[in-house]
Amino acid sequence: MKTLSTAQTVVSMLEVNGIDTLYCLPGVQNDPFFDALYDRTNAIRPIHARHEQACAYMALGHAMATGKPSAYVVVPGPGFLNTTAALATAYAVNAPVLALTGQIQQSMIGRNVGLLHELPDQLGIMRGLTKWADRIPAPAAAPGLVNEAFRRLLSGRRRPVALECAMDTWARRAPVELIGTPAAADPCPVDEEAVERAAKLLGGAERPMIVVGGGAQGAGEYVQRIAELLDAPVMTGRMGQGVIDGRHRLSITAPAGYRFWGEADVVLAVGTRLQPPQQNWGLDDTLKIIRIDADSEELDRHRKPAIGIVGDAAATLKVLADRLAGHNRKRDGRAEQVAGIKAAASKKIHDLLAPQIAYLEAMRKALPEDGILVDELTQMGYAARFAWPTYKPRTFLSPGYQGTLGWGYATALGAKIARPDAAVLSISGDGGFMFTAMEMATAAQHGIGVVAVVFSDGAFGNVRRIQQQSFNNRTIATELRNPDFVKLAESFGIDAVRVGSPEELGNAISRGIAKGAPLLIDCPVGQFPDPWPLVTLPPIRPPKA
Repeated sequence: MKTLSTAQTVVSMLEVNGIDTLYCLPGVQNDPFFDALYDRTNAIRPIHARHEQACAYMALGHAMATGKPSAYVVVPGPGFLNTTAALATAYAVNAPVLALTGQIQQSMIGRNVGLLHELPDQLGIMRGLTKWADRIPAPAAAPGLVNEAFRRLLSGRRRPVALECAMDTWARRAPVELIGTPAAADPCPVDEEAVERAAKLLGGAERPMIVVGGGAQGAGEYVQRIAELLDAPVMTGRMGQGVIDGRHRLSITAPAGYRFWGEADVVLAVGTRLQPPQQNWGLDDTLKIIRIDADSEELDRHRKPAIGIVGDAAATLKVLADRLAGHNRKRDGRAEQVAGIKAAASKKIHDLLAPQIAYLEAMRKALPEDGILVDELTQMGYAARFAWPTYKPRTFLSPGYQGTLGWGYATALGAKIARPDAAVLSISGDGGFMFTAMEMATAAQHGIGVVAVVFSDGAFGNVRRIQQQSFNNRTIATELRNPDFVKLAESFGIDAVRVGSPEELGNAISRGIAKGAPLLIDCPVGQFPDPWPLVTLPPIRPPKA
């Protein structure tokens, strides 16, 4: 037993649970916490931002790039609310982020007296955006609550959690029994009987297909092994990019996956919501789906699968790969068919989106194989979903279904901090970049060597094109007045350059990566071809007669 403050206890438990970086913006409700952190900065490095949203986005990028828990701390009320877009995104992409916030005085919580940063029900808001949230009421409760937060971060479906602590509780001292071991994930045994049934169904399939999402990021070895046994194409959604090498003969993205979905007899879906295929591409009675997911609620959200397996993707697929060999049939000509459909889809993408492809190819050539691309809600980002070859796990970071405009630059900063030896490339439009452009100050202050590309077209380009195409060119609220991005970056002390072609862009990225310092690249562009015909695909099942 030690006599410690709540703040000292929480800092100690963060350290026990492996947190070595804390993304933060201090304020009066958290003063005792930061005083406690001061004594442990040899173990936990504080990275402070210029806006609370960036604290949460950086924590998100850290978690997505590593697959490990990360944490941020901000003041309550507006400080916490400023982080909720990032929290919602962490929830969408299954990222293990701990949100740690202050509170008003403990005796005043819920009384609506109008204290600084008071909310009617901050904890209720937290619980609506996370898988679990609680309040730390006293020093003695802190070790158990912090470890419980990490247990939940590590167990089942990875999603954010939150803890709040009142400003007077932070400083309160009492005898505390620290927990000396980090939290562990709940055990998740393999469902051997269900795996055996899955092996038989897959082994007997004529036209099998595999779909992987973010839940398969640690299972690439077994996904590839199963795919090669079956000669089955592996469709990687945005969150599944990098599960297997994008250059592998069986790796495909959505435009080719659409074709295979239309003819498949058995689909193995691993760690994916499988939302677009099931909801948009269609289902029929001849299609058998095997789903492997850490979340039991996900299995039958659209339709009950033929076989549903709750479990860890890597552990389950390892057993499935071992069992499959005993049930597998021969599929003459399947490999050639996969190659043909993949090539046709690639040609369609290149024909339709030639200007975007030229830039993407230049960026891919400049970025090392283990380099991380952080996409955005921008024309280049939409094309990258199905035209960017991802070679390694956790090197294509996307906001998933949340579609969080403006998340990219700050998220890339967190990814770079988490993986300092990897090159990190952020791509944004001029609209999205301005959401967190002030974080160039953070990059400069902390020496965060992200290369950021701004494709500037002077508009919210996607919205403008929709207005032009669907509303008789009645464009409204889409034109943008931009700063000189080069001068803006230089005013923060960041190197900057303007480029005018894919070749110049690739060369600038290569130079920036080699230098290792923050770099802003302004790339003025015109209106790009419409990518949406490749994104929103019509039903293909049941197949037409």
